[in-house]
Amino acid sequence: MDENWLFLVTILEFSDRVVMPFTHGKIREEAIRSGEEVIEMYLEAWQAEGESIPEPSTLQIA
Repeated sequence: MDENWLFLVTILEFSDRVVMPFTHGKIREEAIRSGEEVIEMYLEAWQAEGESIPEPSTLQIA
């Protein structure tokens, strides 16, 4: 695989609340782990602020 390629994770549920709702990684596992960390970070912040949590959608792997 080309070293300039990245795996991109888009978090569609966050698209109306976050300017750039995606993250990435050089390998698939890294991208998934990064996506999980971003989701946890936002969910914790929104919960602490008393904001509603977006409803999850079905996982889609392209």
